[in-house]
Amino acid sequence: MNPVDLPLPVPRRVPAAVDTDALERDLRARVDGEIRFDAGTRAAYSTDGSNYRQVPIGVVIPRTVEAAEEAVAVCHEHNAPLLSRGGGTSLAGECCNTAVVLDWSKYCNRLLSVDAENRRCVVEPGIVLDDLNRQLAEHGLQYGPRPATHPNCTIGGMIGNNSCGSTAQAYGKVVDNLHRLEVLTYDGTRMWVGRTDIAELERLMSGEGRTADLYRGMAALRDQYADLVRERFPEIPRRVSGYNLDSLLPEFGFDVAGLLTGSESTLVTVLRAELELVPVPAHTSLVVLGYRDICEAADHVPAVLEHQPAALEGVDHQLVHFQQEKHLNPEALKMLPDGRAYLLVRFAGDSEEEVEERARALIDAKPDDVDHTWYGDEQHMHELWLVRESGLGATAHVPGQPDTWEGWEDSAVPVDRLGDYLRDLKRLYAEFDYGNPSVYGHFGHGCVHTRIPFDLESEEGVARMRAFVDRAADLVVEYGGSLSGEHGDGQARGELLVKMFGPELIEGFERLKGLFDPGNSMNPGKVVRPFPLDENLRLGPDYSPWEPDTAFSYPHDDGKFSRAAARCVGVGKCRSLEGGMMCPSYRATREEEHSTRGRARLLFEMVRNDSPVPSDWRSHEVRDALDLCLACKGCKTDCPVNVDMATYKAEFLHHHYKGRPRPLAHYSMGWLPAAARIVALARAPSTHSPLCPGQLEWRRRSVASPRTGPSGLRRPALHRLVARAGGPRGDGHRGEVVVWPDTFTDNLQPAIGRAAVEVLEAAGFRVKVPQQTVCCGLTWISTGQLGVAKRVLGHTIDVLREDLRRGTPVVGLEPSCTAVFRSDAPELLPRDPDIERLRSQTRTLAELLAERAADWDPPAVDARAVVQRHCHQYAVMGFDADRKLLERAGVDADVLDEGCCGLAGNFGFEKGHYEVSMACAEAGLLPAVRNADGETLVVADGFSCRTQVKQAAAGRSPLHLAEVLAAALRGSAPEAERPSPPGPGRCCRWRQ
Repeated sequence: MNPVDLPLPVPRRVPAAVDTDALERDLRARVDGEIRFDAGTRAAYSTDGSNYRQVPIGVVIPRTVEAAEEAVAVCHEHNAPLLSRGGGTSLAGECCNTAVVLDWSKYCNRLLSVDAENRRCVVEPGIVLDDLNRQLAEHGLQYGPRPATHPNCTIGGMIGNNSCGSTAQAYGKVVDNLHRLEVLTYDGTRMWVGRTDIAELERLMSGEGRTADLYRGMAALRDQYADLVRERFPEIPRRVSGYNLDSLLPEFGFDVAGLLTGSESTLVTVLRAELELVPVPAHTSLVVLGYRDICEAADHVPAVLEHQPAALEGVDHQLVHFQQEKHLNPEALKMLPDGRAYLLVRFAGDSEEEVEERARALIDAKPDDVDHTWYGDEQHMHELWLVRESGLGATAHVPGQPDTWEGWEDSAVPVDRLGDYLRDLKRLYAEFDYGNPSVYGHFGHGCVHTRIPFDLESEEGVARMRAFVDRAADLVVEYGGSLSGEHGDGQARGELLVKMFGPELIEGFERLKGLFDPGNSMNPGKVVRPFPLDENLRLGPDYSPWEPDTAFSYPHDDGKFSRAAARCVGVGKCRSLEGGMMCPSYRATREEEHSTRGRARLLFEMVRNDSPVPSDWRSHEVRDALDLCLACKGCKTDCPVNVDMATYKAEFLHHHYKGRPRPLAHYSMGWLPAAARIVALARAPSTHSPLCPGQLEWRRRSVASPRTGPSGLRRPALHRLVARAGGPRGDGHRGEVVVWPDTFTDNLQPAIGRAAVEVLEAAGFRVKVPQQTVCCGLTWISTGQLGVAKRVLGHTIDVLREDLRRGTPVVGLEPSCTAVFRSDAPELLPRDPDIERLRSQTRTLAELLAERAADWDPPAVDARAVVQRHCHQYAVMGFDADRKLLERAGVDADVLDEGCCGLAGNFGFEKGHYEVSMACAEAGLLPAVRNADGETLVVADGFSCRTQVKQAAAGRSPLHLAEVLAAALRGSAPEAERPSPPGPGRCCRWRQ
């Protein structure tokens, strides 16, 4: 075929006015899916994991593949640009555009078939990798490529990006693990593509219509550019940059699926994929080698590769130091060998003897001055691997360090030149005054990840970033490498591709784009005919955010709410479907807007001055997104950059309702401690609230159907218990402690308080309780009534001041209240030294016993237990002390990793939240409780967790840790408190 028969290069797209009203109308009329053109949704999808931001035209969430096909047809009729998006974690800007965004992840996420014999499966593009592998496990199979975002990345996104991950050492990239793709062009041509033998290719080219044109055009491109492809495509395993024209070569079988892989939604929309699978390894082991520096570690990579590892990752001392600073993976860091840089070498095989032999061979062959550790159990290997997978989060927002950014985070070079490349890269850092950024990555394939402290908020800083990236690209080309080793080109590297491939091949890429998308409507401005790399920046020289006055102090964000709102880096861990606490509402809804990332995006847009979301606290878009936030604080720990959405929600609600009526639940639940105070002041010695049904009608109206509100509101019990003993109780040989009389324990479940006093006395403490009314302010904080919360905390400090200044520990029994003292209070009243004393002296029961009664032998419980961690305890205090105490007491504890209980303080009681609340609970907690036999205890320290289980798992009455230990002290079986019946003429429950 002559060059004149080649497809024309794609033109640069000139933005055309799209009639968005007509486009939205037709999408709603013809597409089976959710059509979102509202400001809130557009804001939530305005960026990905990169430095770039482009507000979309609208978002389509199709319910079926056929619905997506119809959506593409509507966009084509309206000449509207289109972007097909997976998990939205891309780091080069390929997942944001001023286009109609197709989000596959909510509905089109099914495993359609499995052919175990031939090791293949067919999937829809929205299925998450970990979810796919969980379903394949019963067949002993898995999908091989495994990026660090495996809990939340979708297969469609992996195909678009040609993803790799650490397992690519054994299995290769996505392009190496595909059998066929079903694809759709922008003009409506739908076809299955894959490897094409000569006869089939001739048949396809001889036909009529668009399919034949496509195959004739691809054959012409192959013939024209084959020699250049062989000459200029670097022969390294991590060449992800550019289009895969090499897949059209005869030696690769004219593989059209391979050609389209990694094309970043610029050529076709992927509808289905037939994947090639691999067996799950029967046995694995992990050797970690310690070196003097990361360049020396890189020099040793070729020698390690001789031992055929399944994965080979590099980590430098900076990454370890940053994780220490951020308290990430503390136990795993203790397992590292001596050194200031590390190679993590994983072996896989069919037998334990095989992997042990290979591990020993590596250890025997290593230099004498290289230290090592070696593990063969899954727990230790998983914990150590998290050190590497936490790289992006660990290097972002490091305390005391300037913010770091993508932009040169994905280069790859031949492995035998990796050490020298790193030395030159570090010299380039120094030349541009960027310090010594951490470098880590897939060293077995020569792929280097890093985040650099670019200044992206000034003209000078952006110009310097551009100059650095330009020089760094020259460096990679000099080393025979690839600008992208797995993250793709997008906008970050698109305009640099000419350095790597030369103008002739760039023309070939443009002709390929012109063949499949002649109008340049598919994700325009990415890969070919790209936007400049310093355009469309999420920040940029013109970034001048709104800086509102706030109630919280935001000490980790320079005291600025705008910086807190910009904290999210888009890695999307909040979209994972299993493990940890984050994000329960996303798991229930599969909605981007109801993920931590989606809410963070809306808050970021709110503080901008050029956003579809207004820059003020009255934003309905932000309010609606925050409405399903459970304020569980799971993100405070699980988010790699510690986004604290519970705090941001409280701040927003505080301002949003300032001077305006609030929802009824803010009064009924927010003022629960005040209701308890009314009971305490009642003359009659009743154990139940004297308020009549009429007075409680406003409370009942605020509680979600069919939820039963908190029951049995009693007079405070703890201070009366201590008072009857004539003052502080216990022999006190271990000193004095203050037991905190939180509203939930003291007024609703006083048996827990009595049990805690028994345990502390038995352990040798002298127990006292404040004799005045005190409160942590939790319910006012969670409902955004922060002025009241500050006053309440101020009064509490007045009451506790003498004890605090004597250094007396404060023992919290309700985790959410304890977390207020350890986290929220110091940020609400940051300049009060007694608040800081309260923070540092507050302990959970287990923490106090571990720190001050380590030699005390807890009573033998000798029972099995299902244990639900309270989300605030998980996020703020941690659960290690509790786990160890349960073990010491002989409790065989199954500590659940099933997320938030779903009740989450006032959230589950509020109208409109019941379905989400129960969906959260049914995701793991309630099935685990129901499946436990009658002899197994259910342990939950949180009032919300206990209430959710009691109301939703009939017959199960969870216990507080204090109750379990106290019952064992008495020599009786633990038994949960039963509420007393209501007295005559009294109303003890908030009924629906």
